[in-house]
Amino acid sequence: MSLQHGSYPQQVLYQADHHLVQNLKNARNHVHHICSLHKNKVVRIETLDGQTFVGRIVDCNKGLLYLAVRNPYYGSQRAFFGNPYNNNDELILTLVLYELLVITLLST
Repeated sequence: MSLQHGSYPQQVLYQADHHLVQNLKNARNHVHHICSLHKNKVVRIETLDGQTFVGRIVDCNKGLLYLAVRNPYYGSQRAFFGNPYNNNDELILTLVLYELLVITLLST
């Protein structure tokens, strides 16, 4: 399948199956609902790739979860990014909702 955009030929390399798209949307909506109910709670999150993060749910919208995690450089002379005089003890990590495998509530 080829598409034309201006004078450049384009070829579709991948198109998701309709059922896969629907399953991803359902999973995203389900996880969004769970995260919305637990804003400002501390959780441990495991991703499909096996990464684990511990932090506080800040927000959740448009398929993304915003997790406040501990700044490993808080109190040191070195800045993680941006202003070296930033003394914020949290960084915001953005995660894609449909890549989350397990969300565990750590405090009530």
